[in-house]
Amino acid sequence: MTKVIGVRFRSAGKIYFFSPGKYEIKKGDHVIVETARGVEYGTVVSAPKEVEDSEVVKPLKTVLRTASTKDDEQEKNNRVKEKEAFKICLEKIKKHNLEMKLIDAEYTFDNNKILFYFTADGRIDFRELVKDLAAVFKTRIELRQIGVRDETKIIGGYGICGRPLCCHSYLSDFVPVSIKMAKEQSLSLNPTKISGVCGRLMCCLKNEEEVYEELNRKMPSVGDVCKAKDGLEGEVSSVNILRQTIKILVDVDDEKEVHEYKLEELEAIKKKPKKKSGKKNSQDEEEIKELEALEKIEKREGKSKLGED
Repeated sequence: MTKVIGVRFRSAGKIYFFSPGKYEIKKGDHVIVETARGVEYGTVVSAPKEVEDSEVVKPLKTVLRTASTKDDEQEKNNRVKEKEAFKICLEKIKKHNLEMKLIDAEYTFDNNKILFYFTADGRIDFRELVKDLAAVFKTRIELRQIGVRDETKIIGGYGICGRPLCCHSYLSDFVPVSIKMAKEQSLSLNPTKISGVCGRLMCCLKNEEEVYEELNRKMPSVGDVCKAKDGLEGEVSSVNILRQTIKILVDVDDEKEVHEYKLEELEAIKKKPKKKSGKKNSQDEEEIKELEALEKIEKREGKSKLGED
């Protein structure tokens, strides 16, 4: 077992393990650590704990020191300098007429490097831009191309639920999301309704996937024939997965009526036969194709490029 603390370098960023060394560190403290990018200022998000050796990437680096008042002041100054660097970089991009969208500028704590994050449709030749920026800032320059999901993670905003975006508030890594999850939760397959601010499938589709999978195992589907304990039998017209209720179209005195039952009130369920062929609604086909295209783009973009050290 190894004693570690979890450190973040940006809001909702990845958590990295460091050894607390001789310092008494608690959650919420600020620390100065050495990373592949240089000396960095981070926030402790998990108090010292013991983890399996297999969970730690060797060699495990030790905290250089807990942040002092002077370190806190330097970090604030860096945030101010980043805004100025962002403006200058925008001017240089316009000067070189590059088709790229600047998203963020970030100084390393020791000012050894400035990172500029941008999005673009394809590959960009920014060699001359880097030379210009290096001449202005007199330090190492790195331009990092990111995807639309990372762009949204940096900028932030509010989702259709009215809450701050998951990726900007707490989600450290992007999880794979698929159309199957939307189908499992009986959501509309309209891309505009299940896509997030970034234009990709919403990350929150993953949040309740396991619960829906478990509940769906017990529930009948629309079109199945069910027999209730009161003796009535009919075809399922709709289901409420979370409430575990089923509406069945039954014959009562030569009339069709809709009766609602709880899952435990059903006696038998006869699954409807699967159709071997049949034409799909053209609008549904278009929506599914659009969603499949989104999935392919997400796989191609791969993992998040933010905070890779």
